Amino acid sequence: MIDDELAFAGRDKCAVVGIGQTAFSRDSGRSVLSLATEASLKAIADAGLTVDDIDGIVRCEQDTVRPYSLAASLGAKNLHYWADTGPGGVAPCMMMGLAMGAVMSGQAKAVLAFRSLNGRSESRLGGSGNHAGAQIVGGFGSYDEFFVPYGLQTAGQTFALMARRHMLEYGTTAEQLGAVALACREHANKTPHAQMADRPMSLDDYLSARMISSPLRLFDYCLESDGACAVVITSAERAKDLPKPPVLIRAVAGGAPRDHRAGMMFPAITRDDITELGGRQAGSELWRRAGVGPHEMDIAQIYDCFTISVILQLEAYGFCGKGEGGPFAASGALRMGGELPINTGGGHLSEGYVHGMNHIVQAVRQLRGEADMQVPDAELCMCTGGPLPIGSSVVFRKAA
Repeated sequence: MIDDELAFAGRDKCAVVGIGQTAFSRDSGRSVLSLATEASLKAIADAGLTVDDIDGIVRCEQDTVRPYSLAASLGAKNLHYWADTGPGGVAPCMMMGLAMGAVMSGQAKAVLAFRSLNGRSESRLGGSGNHAGAQIVGGFGSYDEFFVPYGLQTAGQTFALMARRHMLEYGTTAEQLGAVALACREHANKTPHAQMADRPMSLDDYLSARMISSPLRLFDYCLESDGACAVVITSAERAKDLPKPPVLIRAVAGGAPRDHRAGMMFPAITRDDITELGGRQAGSELWRRAGVGPHEMDIAQIYDCFTISVILQLEAYGFCGKGEGGPFAASGALRMGGELPINTGGGHLSEGYVHGMNHIVQAVRQLRGEADMQVPDAELCMCTGGPLPIGSSVVFRKAA
């Protein structure tokens, strides 16, 4: 049992003080190091700091840009702390925890967290055979070799199985999945930098799109994207002296499902309940550490690699009951003016897919009051990380 005093020690002690991003595209024509450098320089400038102020860098373990390479590209001369976490989309929320730990322990004063990838033009994610050592049994911890020969080869197929099971168990419908896609597209239409900013979509458009892996259609899938995002984290005390309104990190938590399986993604289909996510364990700890609950959130940036992942996470994090995610989405709750506006820049489905790092940036924009589609009087926002294989989450709070 974690001691309550220890669990709450980090609440509101650190803040995000700078954000930066590149354009999101299908073909950047640039190296991932160039993208990471651009996003990082923008975040540092936004924080009112200089490169010499950055003494820590944290990244996703699957990012091909190493901390020391980015430091060299930036011209950073005072790097004393670096770390990585993951896997994949689980990383951004947990990077907030790494940065907090470094700042609170005195290992760093200002930490840069980034994610950079050419996820469309170069290394397209989510398929089999992407891992070094994949030819070895258990290679790279994926266990792909036990699934690929039998036809399970992509993330889309995995989530399609989860969606079909949810439909069979709880009566979830295609129209309810479509409600998630439409909410994200509507928000992207009000966000000029989103890849789908100028492409409105109706429910008929959604339903008539081609089937990719039944029951998931084209617009149930996230946008494979090139791009980078970065943020700067420092102490809440130091943040008071910086130019932009600080956004406090209220709490961070991860969690594995009770019926956890080894591996990256495919082994999740062998769980007793394949519609259950580690977000349930992450969420219960997150709300305890944050001292607030799901129904106090003004906004949520929910990891939307697929529409079904949003529905499953709404249930796992306690925004609705098990099996109620579909009706909750279809009620209009996820749209602007609804009970819980989500992915207010368009999310992975309609803004760009930067493995959840664009969700972190969007949360900060909202709590600063700088978002293109601004939720009025927003004070609390939660972000979730990739739903497989484990869960991760963070609550941000607008500084008083």
